[in-house]
Amino acid sequence: MSEVETVAAPEPGVSPGLRRIEILLWALLALFLLWSLYMARTMVLPVVLGFLIALTLTPVVRWLGRKGVPDGVSAVGLIVTIGLVSILGLYALRMPAETLMRDAPEIQEEVRRKLWHVLHNFERLKQASEEMSQMASGNADGSNEDTIVVSPATGLLQTALGSLATSGTVLAVALLFAMFLLSMGDAFRSRLVKAFPDFSRKRRAARISRDVERQVSRYLAAITTINAVLGICIGLAMHLMGMPYALLWGVAAFLLNYLPYLGAMIGMFVAGAVALVTYDSTGAALLVPLVYMVLTSIEGQMITPWLVGRHLQLNAASVFLAVVFWAWLWGAAGAVLAVPLLVMAKVLCDNIPALSNIGLFLEGRSPRRRGSRARQRRGV
Repeated sequence: MSEVETVAAPEPGVSPGLRRIEILLWALLALFLLWSLYMARTMVLPVVLGFLIALTLTPVVRWLGRKGVPDGVSAVGLIVTIGLVSILGLYALRMPAETLMRDAPEIQEEVRRKLWHVLHNFERLKQASEEMSQMASGNADGSNEDTIVVSPATGLLQTALGSLATSGTVLAVALLFAMFLLSMGDAFRSRLVKAFPDFSRKRRAARISRDVERQVSRYLAAITTINAVLGICIGLAMHLMGMPYALLWGVAAFLLNYLPYLGAMIGMFVAGAVALVTYDSTGAALLVPLVYMVLTSIEGQMITPWLVGRHLQLNAASVFLAVVFWAWLWGAAGAVLAVPLLVMAKVLCDNIPALSNIGLFLEGRSPRRRGSRARQRRGV
């Protein structure tokens, strides 16, 4: 009996040296993947965006299929409709955008004139600090010129238009890729499931693909609807307050709201800058960013949590970190795709036991509620 126990004794564990080598290899793999994602962003971005568009439109294609419409016809019809709407929207915004570009130098000069006292005091404070530093280092030269430097707005607008042109190319490629994915129907998912060898892995892959499709499509559809309503409200509010480019403000609010946390701040800042030029009174000008902030706060703190939070539970800290990470990696497009990618990661973590701790960190509910819901999914 002792000999059997001696033979069946467990093998010694992995040595600390091999464990460190394994960790180092995983770290190198992660760095290589980050480098690859950054270098190949021109190709990866349209693929990821097209995949997300296809996930969002798959329920519509499946519903039309039950009505007797072939998947290929539905895919072409939906993508052509989205493309035409985008082109018509850009054409409608062409005149306000050209006017804003033409008036950019005047807007910059007017903002500088109205904020001269604030900038003047800030510059004097900055010069006093520099003089104190020079006196402490013994290099004071006695210069005391009041110079106010304001970065040109035209360069910023030209950069934004260049980014918009690049985004248009990415969107066109993404729509074409989404059309091919949608025309395949459920064939792509079935082939993915069949690629796994055993039944348990096939079932897990089917569950993951189903959950990813449901969560991402539900999130993107809800956010798009909410952003559209917010854009209409902000456009009407700007029109009622006498702001120029009311249509442009509505479309900008619709697009910027895809950027969690950052979009509302950018829209409020730009609206406040243009309001300083539009209104003679500073108090009336400050009302514009205040209204913008109130509307986006109602959307962000009440409407979106009520409509989206019931089905999508994500930690606010994880959402913020995801936005910062993908914005650093892919710029503004990465910030827009951050939450859908985080939703996909959350679904993977919930269905893969080895990643359950990461899923627990991403979870917005308490661990006790999460555990009870997981038991309900297992039928316990």
